[in-house]
Amino acid sequence: QVQLVESGGGLVQPGGSLRLSCAASGFTFSSYGMSWSRQVPGKERELVARITNTGDITNYADPVKGRFTISRDNAKGTMYLQMNSLKSEDTAVYYCNTWGYLYPWGQGTRVTVSS
Repeated sequence: QVQLVESGGGLVQPGGSLRLSCAASGFTFSSYGMSWSRQVPGKERELVARITNTGDITNYADPVKGRFTISRDNAKGTMYLQMNSLKSEDTAVYYCNTWGYLYPWGQGTRVTVSS
């Protein structure tokens, strides 16, 4: 059974940092590109960042370029999102999935950026 479990969210002040984790199981993690997306209530889910299965290629949505870094540890079956210089507009629920959104979405982890 495929599981995607996001963690690491919380309340942070503008300019602060958070590191999100995505623990994947039930499929061959190292064979799949992965992605982070986020959703604000009332809006569509939007792609934040993606990473190839080997981790050698990454890409980012324009609003997070230069502030967020996606990475992965295939030995641990875990993907990460390091978020720096956080802004109020980064407030959302963050989700992980494969590059092509193959599996059901997990519960996500909530990030709130507020003073």
